Amino acid sequence: MKMNFKYVIALTMGVAMTSGMMTSCDDDDDDKNNGGADANSMISRIDAADTLEYDSKNKANWNAYMKVVANYLKTDAATLYNDWTDSYEKGDAYATTFMNAGKSGYTETFSSALNATEQIVAGCSDIANEVGEAKIGDPLNLWQSGKYAEALYAVESWYSWHSRVDYSNNIESVKNAYYGSLNGKVADNSISAQIAKVDEKLDTKVKNAIQNAIDKILAIPQPFRNHIASAEALAAQNACADLKDILDRDLTPALSKLSENTCESINKNYVENVVVPTYKSLKEANEDLYKSVVSFTEAPSNAGFETLCEKWIASRTYWEKSEAFLFGPVADMGLDPNMDSWPLDQNAIKGILVNGDFKDLNWSGDFDEDSDEIAAAQSIRGFHTLEYLIYKAGKARTVK
Repeated sequence: MKMNFKYVIALTMGVAMTSGMMTSCDDDDDDKNNGGADANSMISRIDAADTLEYDSKNKANWNAYMKVVANYLKTDAATLYNDWTDSYEKGDAYATTFMNAGKSGYTETFSSALNATEQIVAGCSDIANEVGEAKIGDPLNLWQSGKYAEALYAVESWYSWHSRVDYSNNIESVKNAYYGSLNGKVADNSISAQIAKVDEKLDTKVKNAIQNAIDKILAIPQPFRNHIASAEALAAQNACADLKDILDRDLTPALSKLSENTCESINKNYVENVVVPTYKSLKEANEDLYKSVVSFTEAPSNAGFETLCEKWIASRTYWEKSEAFLFGPVADMGLDPNMDSWPLDQNAIKGILVNGDFKDLNWSGDFDEDSDEIAAAQSIRGFHTLEYLIYKAGKARTVK
């Protein structure tokens, strides 16, 4: 998830202007009088401000927009899978580069097999930190500072109410990377199995921290947007911070106890049994999602919207379970923000639904994370744009 607070601010200003209820200053004063304890009034205002519906007037552009976004998701997932399995930047597949880390001809990206194994743990640490400090922490900090509307809009997966599951799946991706498998069992050639041989207590400590973070996230009352400042949300944030600290402070130094041959085995297992299967499933799920969008546009129905929501969740699950390895092609090619930028530029999306002009969704050239032009394109495509088009207030949209 790439967070862009420029769009958070734009959205909150839009709520104040379009709701016709009060100014942004009135919003703050009203909720401060409530002590910031009740999100329901602010949520109701934001929901009320989103009056756009799927109907006969905008059906053509709405259908076209869904197909364009779903096609980009399909293409980006295929690109990511091919980068790992076929060829990356006209060279070897990234999987080959990773598994051969430290060998002759493969030291430019990773200096040693240990260095690549350290990257596995760094990816786990990064997503644990993102879940705690950004996905949970940003809304929580904004709420505690009295910026209630901004806090609500900073909650990822706002439209589907899928936030807690997203976040827990992120930590599941840490578990998969550490266990070296996708089935919840510890693989022989995994970081967990090999660390257990040199420090069994540390292995148990890491496992417990992973599970604690998952449990604490799922303990947040549903939906998260209604419980941003809850004690459970703070506990989940702290559990993610604890996990990150253990990964950085305890696990990373312990990797030096492993031989190069052991790290090579870990890296090979990680690629073949975690990364590549996850990306393969993502690619296939996004292909299925695209086909379902096309089918919906040919015969729109309420049941069709419900099917799209189911397909979206299936694809979304594989994506969120890949976020412990947001390095390599997914980062360098801008594929992460292509598929997962948040928040959206909702005003631009509404404009596209009116004018049917989709050219601004595309960008070309080398990815630059500081480019406003690229960021603008990414804020009107991806999983969350499709989420907006098929969900409303946690439920499937309906045909009007």
